[in-house]
Amino acid sequence: PGPDRPGAGVYPGRMRPTSFSPAAGSPVLVLLETDADGAPAPRLADPAVPHLSVTDQGVTRGDGIFETALAVADGLGTLRMRKLGAHLGRLAASAAALQLAAPEAAAWEAAVALGLRAFSEANDVAPGDRLAVRLTVTRGPDAAAGGVPAPTAWALLSPAPAIQDEERQRGLRVLLLDRGIDSQAPERSPWLLTGAKTLSYAVNMAALRHARDHGADDVVFTSADGYLLEGPTSTVLIVRTGEDGVRRLLTPLRQKGILAGTSQAVIFAAAHADGWELGYGPLVPADLQGAEGVWLVSSVRGVLPVRAVDGVEIPVDHELTGMLQAHLDADGDPGRHVSGDPVPTAG
Repeated sequence: PGPDRPGAGVYPGRMRPTSFSPAAGSPVLVLLETDADGAPAPRLADPAVPHLSVTDQGVTRGDGIFETALAVADGLGTLRMRKLGAHLGRLAASAAALQLAAPEAAAWEAAVALGLRAFSEANDVAPGDRLAVRLTVTRGPDAAAGGVPAPTAWALLSPAPAIQDEERQRGLRVLLLDRGIDSQAPERSPWLLTGAKTLSYAVNMAALRHARDHGADDVVFTSADGYLLEGPTSTVLIVRTGEDGVRRLLTPLRQKGILAGTSQAVIFAAAHADGWELGYGPLVPADLQGAEGVWLVSSVRGVLPVRAVDGVEIPVDHELTGMLQAHLDADGDPGRHVSGDPVPTAG
């Protein structure tokens, strides 16, 4: 039998570990647990040993949710989370969509704080060092008849790869791939969970493999009725100058069935403060042609320009890429941009 697992007691024959100190350079695992009074009591655990039951529904059915955030060391070498509030808000929205009893924000905040502190104590952290912070909660192991599953939750903090300037300069080649559902499906069939960040990412990973097998780097999904949606792990941004001569920053309409982008929300808020006009779709593939630039954005990879769509070259504007990345790095308050779409405007 393996060691204990969060929320489900202790496996037979093993003593519950009382403490764990992570090794330098290794990931830091924090199990989300509660004390006798129900208050958050996160605990460090060894990421190199098992902590999940083989009956956990996150494994057997992909029944769970996650968020991947970024922590960056400031000029003094102190690791600070970016967009934690936005990520926790989206995690809570995903949990509500799945009717999943996920831990409250305070529990996640305590777990992340413990993880950052443990990593800093085990490593010589230099300014600019980056950690990927993955928050995961599953429905837990199958419960006995009539019972309620106890969710399993943890935070895993791992060194993030350095930003590849070459990739940012070169840009990405993307393929447009049909997701296979129309843009009305999210409203008509909410059980498809198109707006939730679930563990069921097999289709997303298959799409990326398909793209790489066909000479591309990434994917932008489209709906069956022809609307632009999102990347498998990213949000789409477009800069276009309209017929009125006004340059706008655009993103696909979330109501068409995409995940609300936390990075897009931060960039939009900063761009709006700088006087940009914003647009929330709806967008179609033709909007990619004639654009001043197209980008895929995400928390860990940041802002990456697209240089070709289905083999057709499009412009890469390095100045705009730098501006958008600076907006993201500023990590400002996303404000109203993090929750739902404002009234859509034409792009």
